[in-house]
Amino acid sequence: MTITSVVGLQWGDEAKGKIVDLLTDEHQVVVRYQGGNNAGHTVKFDGKTYKLSLLPTGVLRPGVTAIIGNGVVVNPEALQKEIDTLRAQGVDISTNLLLSDRAHVILPYHVAEDGASERSYKKDAIGTTGRGIGFCYRDKAGRSQAVRVGDLYHPASLEQRLDGIVKSKNHVLSALDPEFQPFASSDIFALTQKYATALKPYVTDTVAWLHRAIKEKRNILFEGAQGSLLDVDHGTYPYVTSSNSSSAGIHPGSGVPERLIDEMIGVVKAYTTRVGGGPFPTELDNEIGQHIRDVGHEYGTVTGRPRRCGWFDAVAAGHGAKICGVDCISLMLLDVLSQLDELKICEAYEIGGERTTDFPAHVEDLANAKPIYRTIPGWKTDICGVTRLADLPAGARKYIDTIGELMEKPVKIVSVGPDRAQTILG
Repeated sequence: MTITSVVGLQWGDEAKGKIVDLLTDEHQVVVRYQGGNNAGHTVKFDGKTYKLSLLPTGVLRPGVTAIIGNGVVVNPEALQKEIDTLRAQGVDISTNLLLSDRAHVILPYHVAEDGASERSYKKDAIGTTGRGIGFCYRDKAGRSQAVRVGDLYHPASLEQRLDGIVKSKNHVLSALDPEFQPFASSDIFALTQKYATALKPYVTDTVAWLHRAIKEKRNILFEGAQGSLLDVDHGTYPYVTSSNSSSAGIHPGSGVPERLIDEMIGVVKAYTTRVGGGPFPTELDNEIGQHIRDVGHEYGTVTGRPRRCGWFDAVAAGHGAKICGVDCISLMLLDVLSQLDELKICEAYEIGGERTTDFPAHVEDLANAKPIYRTIPGWKTDICGVTRLADLPAGARKYIDTIGELMEKPVKIVSVGPDRAQTILG
């Protein structure tokens, strides 16, 4: 039995989906354990491109069980749309998708709260995707107004609870937005029953199911969403997501103890990107940043928003590697940098006149951090067809080695193009 985890070490969008897709060949179960439909994976498989958000990447493989764990917050409308899109592409998920009955449900008032909150903060907005993720997690922590998937199948008690919940939500939303049109609890209840019918084939106790799979010695792969620098506890707070997007989310989000994981693979881009607000020490708000954005197609899978781009930050990514306890690094999108004359890697920060390789806890300190760079000569050669590390240009090998040195972890996987075959295994 092998249990593996793939986790992003930056601010998300590290191309984890490609690595999960490759590793699925060796696993029978793939588990998504946190986040919601604010995360996105783009996967090229059998000549087709699939855009996934809630669904684990393993759902594309017949014979692989894809699990949406209890730590995920689920918008049933978004999930059904994603399922329908895959069916239209010829993917049948009727027998290999499981949804936790403990997962929390995003309802229309969560989306309304998200939008009203972001508008009220104006220039100080966190920059959420507007999908109600944080407000669903807020209700989860608050308990009294939370709705879980399992609640959908207890209609009498749910209908009674929704009456009070919707009244409370309407009161808050009316205060935030004078033009807000109140929700009717009867309409929300009717929606939940529609969801209950649509989701029923997939709903089960995934914690019990996973522990049976462990007893049966099935190979399990945990698929992280977003990135460790967005972790609610260890990321660039408050410009973070509302869940533990580092490996810290695996145990609470799935019910499987992290101590059972055999290998933790940390995924990084060969450069750094970020979406939304928050400090970004190595950001390139210039023609080089735009070049990286254009060549790397750096636009959000879920939102379509252009991503902020910058040089590789080994301090930030190294922080992600430490808190996740990764065993090795998977370096993605190296080919995007092939046309540049020279490259820079941030090896340390200068904060308040002092050099540090520690990632600061406070956003003001991070905002004041001046990156200290190490310069690597570019290679100006197409590397998309290279299949061995030894055949990469000297500059590319130096770049890889420097990242491994600064992060103090071996780089075992290098991606030189979007297709599965364009992956070098070290």
